[in-house]
Amino acid sequence: MRLDNNALSNTRPSGRRRRRSVRRRVLAFFAAAVASIDADARAADTSWLDIESRIQYAYYTEDGRTLRNLTESLVPGDQSDRLKSYYAGLLAYRQTLLTAVEQPAVRDKLLPNGNKGAARQMAERCVTSLDHALELQGNFADALALQSACLARLAETHSLKAQLAGFRSATQMRKALQLAPKNPRVLLLDAVGAYEHSKVLGGEAGDPCGKLKKAIAAFEAERTELDQIPGWGAAEAYVWLARCYLDGEDVTAARDALERALLIAPPFAEARRLLAGITSG
Repeated sequence: MRLDNNALSNTRPSGRRRRRSVRRRVLAFFAAAVASIDADARAADTSWLDIESRIQYAYYTEDGRTLRNLTESLVPGDQSDRLKSYYAGLLAYRQTLLTAVEQPAVRDKLLPNGNKGAARQMAERCVTSLDHALELQGNFADALALQSACLARLAETHSLKAQLAGFRSATQMRKALQLAPKNPRVLLLDAVGAYEHSKVLGGEAGDPCGKLKKAIAAFEAERTELDQIPGWGAAEAYVWLARCYLDGEDVTAARDALERALLIAPPFAEARRLLAGITSG
């Protein structure tokens, strides 16, 4: 049977409408799938921001018990999430730093039963956790820089591994700086390393205060953006800068830096101690 022209013209719009309807359904399906993925990503981001906040608050308040309890929820070696391994590393790094706190009461909480090898164990755990994160993403600049800092701590606490750990620390930091030269946490950890090296050499290793100021400028730029993951470090940068100013006996600048740190992190115990030392004369 043949269709006349009028009959054909009447069938074509219906076919086009069906095709348009199919396209709309397909597009709607993909839009819903993308929205679902975005929602899952936002939920995951919120979860890791919460973990970071808990680690940071416990570090600021020198709460060793909370840090130890968090360890159970961040078992290193999870091969499905680089951030879980990253935050396991950050947690171990924070514990390592707190073992150096001068107050005996804080040390006793962090070093149960007088275990003086705890700092080394925490540094090793940090390095191992970040190895897992870097297996999942080799160009993860934040993980490279944090691992560099933990390797430096390991070199300080393990004489047999000092040379190898020190060499690998420098290598990891160099990679991090190449990958993310404006990342504030990369710049901060590089500056902290330079500052501590300068202290060992009696202040003769370049300008560590300059590096800290550069890191702070990067943090200030980051604060204008959306929440970053990882996003820690701004308060610590101001405290390290204050230490550097105090080395040069610039008390006014140190006080200003500490006040800025406390605006960002009011419970920061170390910042409060340093500020109290300044105000008490």
